[in-house]
Amino acid sequence: MSREGKLLKNTFIISIGTFLPKMASFITLPILTGCLTKSEYGTYDLINVLVSLLLPAATLQIQAAAFRFLIDSRGKDKDIKSIVTNIVGFIGPTSFVALFILFFCLFNQPISIRVFICLYFLADIVVNAARQVCRGLNRNLDYSISAILSAFGKVIFTFICVYLTRKGLLGTVISLFMASTFSLIYLVFKAKLYLYIDYKCFDKNLLKEMLKYSWPMVPNSISAWVMRASDRLVVTAVMGVTANAIYAVANKIPSLLNLAQNTFTLAWQENASIVSKDNDASEYYSSMFRTMFDLMAGFFGIIIATTSILFKLLIRGDYDDAYHQIPILFVAMFFFSISTFLGGIYVAYKKSKSVGITTSIAAAINLIVDIGTIHWIGLYAASGSTLVSYLFLFVYRIIDVQKIVKVKYSKKHVCLVVLLIVIESILCFLRRPFLDIFNIVLGITAFFFLNKKFVGTVIRKVSQMTHRQRKISSSVDTDSNTKELISDEPGGYKKHLENRVEPILFSDKHNCCGCSACCFICPVGAITMVEDDEGFLYPRVNYDHCIKCFRCKNICAFKEDQQKRGYYS
Repeated sequence: MSREGKLLKNTFIISIGTFLPKMASFITLPILTGCLTKSEYGTYDLINVLVSLLLPAATLQIQAAAFRFLIDSRGKDKDIKSIVTNIVGFIGPTSFVALFILFFCLFNQPISIRVFICLYFLADIVVNAARQVCRGLNRNLDYSISAILSAFGKVIFTFICVYLTRKGLLGTVISLFMASTFSLIYLVFKAKLYLYIDYKCFDKNLLKEMLKYSWPMVPNSISAWVMRASDRLVVTAVMGVTANAIYAVANKIPSLLNLAQNTFTLAWQENASIVSKDNDASEYYSSMFRTMFDLMAGFFGIIIATTSILFKLLIRGDYDDAYHQIPILFVAMFFFSISTFLGGIYVAYKKSKSVGITTSIAAAINLIVDIGTIHWIGLYAASGSTLVSYLFLFVYRIIDVQKIVKVKYSKKHVCLVVLLIVIESILCFLRRPFLDIFNIVLGITAFFFLNKKFVGTVIRKVSQMTHRQRKISSSVDTDSNTKELISDEPGGYKKHLENRVEPILFSDKHNCCGCSACCFICPVGAITMVEDDEGFLYPRVNYDHCIKCFRCKNICAFKEDQQKRGYYS
């Protein structure tokens, strides 16, 4: 399978596990905004923000090292056990110490809420580490399913604990804890992670090496947290919890753009790490940068065009002031998405310090602009400072990454696309029905224009798959009567088989897409799909059972290439 094919496959699998949890947030949003007071919702939002700060601080981001180190250790059981054991041995005691401190820091909350907040944080730390291990072991499907279970759990438990029982903030925290625990139980037993824990494999030197890679990611995570949370903390301190609730709601719809970015980034980090060892890495990164830039711009255009509709559908209560923050946050999230893509290249070359430095500078800019302008322009200071910091992060990284590997791009194209995004945001900000209709047309047109090559490729792939399925369904059993006719001759069928060459499905893995069509079409079950070292399925023929009917060759999408090689006539 090609590099693009692997990236597309991983993106699709991970997107399932990324999209549904985000959708769960939107599904539960009407319940939370309807059942919680503004003060409770503001506190709930701060809890979600704090978990993104506590997790990297308590674990020194060692789960990030787990993902990156496991990629290089695939197929090496002893190394895998050593890495997983080191992770468990490290995050266990550090998490308990951090949560013990957190419990007493939350002195203004009732004990029941403090207990469940700590339990939720612990479950979230462990389940995130387990998911990164699964990603490193190329078990992306398990990763996604665990996230799906967490999403369903969040919806179900929120409905029970918040809507039905009216437990308010306590019910909300309990639902978060139960959802994370549900997901963790699945991962531990489905992926059998407990088999990789062997304290005889604990290696202090390896732990030091992993921490050397991971600790620079801590300031990166904290800085990223600062850029997301400092706005809310400053808004809360200066304007109150109610204003923070409005700003939190304003962030919900732009996070749809972040959803697409997160999905791609998770798959991109793995793909970029593998490609970093190839000779054509620079050309590949340049091509992917253009593709990703245009895709995100296209998604952005469609989402922003439907903002007014989404706002009416998803937001309940008196949050109308949040609408005008959304266009500014849209532009900010776009720059953040591209910056995260470039961050994947840093991860590929294990340049974790560069990730931390660039994010830290951007976080400082965000905080300075926010504090310096909030007394003048109020809530716009929060969204404006976010835009300025993410714009700086994008510009800094696109220049700095050239020191590692050359990523070619067109400055003219980048500027024109950014201008288009600004125009769409202005149209959204004006909030006029006829402009919204125009914006929808503009967004859809821009998406197909920017991504015409990508859309064309998708259409061709879908067409090929549909054609193969039709061919399987309508395939005529041409060999069913052949056996009966030839068997009338003495030794006829056996002689017939001996005179035919054996089918060779592919000469190279690049000539196989792993679609399983050959496996399904085989009338005697002589073909099975076998997993290779990278976890991808490829067909294998049992020639002892093969009747040489060549249906597998006829159904193959690459049969023309194989025919040129003389494998069958």
